[in-house]
Amino acid sequence: MISEPELIGDFGPEHRPEAVGGFDHRPPTGHRRGHGLLWGVAGALTASAIWATTVFGYGNGIAERPDTRGYHLGGRSCSALQLKALTAAAGKREDVSTLVPGRIEHPALDQIYCNVALVSPEGAGTYAEGWSVHVHVGLRAELHKETAPGSEFEAREGPSALEGEDEKGAELVPNLGDRAYLRTDFGEQSRLSVLDGAAVLTLTVSASMTYSGSDDGDDEPEAPAPESFHADMISDMRDVMEKLKTT
Repeated sequence: MISEPELIGDFGPEHRPEAVGGFDHRPPTGHRRGHGLLWGVAGALTASAIWATTVFGYGNGIAERPDTRGYHLGGRSCSALQLKALTAAAGKREDVSTLVPGRIEHPALDQIYCNVALVSPEGAGTYAEGWSVHVHVGLRAELHKETAPGSEFEAREGPSALEGEDEKGAELVPNLGDRAYLRTDFGEQSRLSVLDGAAVLTLTVSASMTYSGSDDGDDEPEAPAPESFHADMISDMRDVMEKLKTT
């Protein structure tokens, strides 16, 4: 073991430098032995403190799990997508079953995917006979069980997120979860993203026109703008958030 710094200057005729170190078998004096012991203890305590700071830098060394806020994602979670507001605005669900669920379970993350199609009656509103509006609604819900998703959510959905040429900037939605953003992608789809504790929920809505008449139907009317569904999306998202805590 290399001796203490203060001993270096004590070399004299009876203290040859080559005798210092782990190879010196001569017992030191009692004074110097005690002093070296104190240095050794101090060094050990310092090393232990550094190790403890590194290992237990986050509180007691046990990572705090994210707050799930009572959310549960399972096989029946897509039933939470009832869409009362969007259905009233756009029309009923298609006659055939259009709820397409998907589910991923992992120790760190649970996910569900749900897709629903709504259709307006033919000729509804100002549309010519044979034309109807199809509104495509998608829901993705994620429950993060090991790492809080707040920082990633802000980077992906917030104002600093990358935007396409025709994509409008994120609009902050007040009083919805911990943080919520609403944006329109390329003028065709609106996306409402919500962070609520450990849950991240995304609702997407897009609209298109379909024709079922007997002639060619060349004069295709313009589909509703995605912005026209924003208020309904927010209302239905609140309903989904509540139901995912009980379904």
